[in-house]
Amino acid sequence: MFLDTTVREFLFDGVRFCINPNGIAKAICNQIKEGGSKTIRELSDGSLAFSFFNHKNGTGKEVYEVHTGKGDAQRVLEIQKLDDSHNLQVWLNGSEGETSMCNQINGTDASSYPPFRKRGDSMYIFSADICRSVELFYQSDIQYQGIPGFRYSIGENFINDIGPEHDNECFCVDKLANVIKRKNGCLYAGALDLTTCLDAPVILTLPHMLGASNEYTKMIRGLRPDAKKHQTFVDVQHLTGTPLQGGKRVQFNMFLKSINRIAITENLTTVLMPAIWVEEGIQLNSEMVAFFKKKLINSLKTLNIIHWASICGGIGVAAICLIYYVIQRRKPVAEVAPLK
Repeated sequence: MFLDTTVREFLFDGVRFCINPNGIAKAICNQIKEGGSKTIRELSDGSLAFSFFNHKNGTGKEVYEVHTGKGDAQRVLEIQKLDDSHNLQVWLNGSEGETSMCNQINGTDASSYPPFRKRGDSMYIFSADICRSVELFYQSDIQYQGIPGFRYSIGENFINDIGPEHDNECFCVDKLANVIKRKNGCLYAGALDLTTCLDAPVILTLPHMLGASNEYTKMIRGLRPDAKKHQTFVDVQHLTGTPLQGGKRVQFNMFLKSINRIAITENLTTVLMPAIWVEEGIQLNSEMVAFFKKKLINSLKTLNIIHWASICGGIGVAAICLIYYVIQRRKPVAEVAPLK
């Protein structure tokens, strides 16, 4: 059931299988080839190779059309189209064919964010890796090497609150049979089926299944979920929308289960098996921090000083005028006797 491989093979080069198959194994291998999964490719000798991210290696092929911000600065870099389409065709749509909220493309690509953020607001990013838009919520004020900003992180509506009771059952693609799921076809809290996104039976959770249902976590030993280490977050300079630091953290899993007529699997208990968890991070380097402070923070400080100096100057002038007025009012008025 399990084999040893290298990180490079697992992620990019590919773990070879279906090498000179015979009988029923050959039929299964042909079915896998026809499936067209992005994670599996055919090699020159006819064997297959599985890798998680080979299809993501190199230059991206997606073409984005984004908003320039003209007329509304808060929409700058907001994705308008992906590959000439306003919506995805990955998740379930409405019964009448109308585009569901799951297939809507919202927000930026996370390389930058809308400016002039306010405490308590939220914003969207679109992640092509998991074929969906993700809402980020304000958490707190932060300081990054002297630069003020806001921290945002994902909410319960990312992968915990999914189903008809949350009005997002369009994420319940229900493509996997004989797995641990609810009667309505949705997975339990903390898991998202990416089968239609990756063309492979991959399930998304947070690292160490942070926040996932006990239906999944009770079967795995060694899980140590920690929100500080495993939660997705981003720190944004709130006036410009520039990301200061952040971490996108997700885990990819697969259901391990018994498969008919495959003897090696006959004694398997169905379990959601962790395969790999990934963290993509960003941190503004010291050169950019210095540039940012010089061009923005110092300018803002200067403007702030001028602002308060103007206010104080105005108050001072008003006070002088008031004092002068009061003094003039208190002066005795000279009486002039009438001429006889």
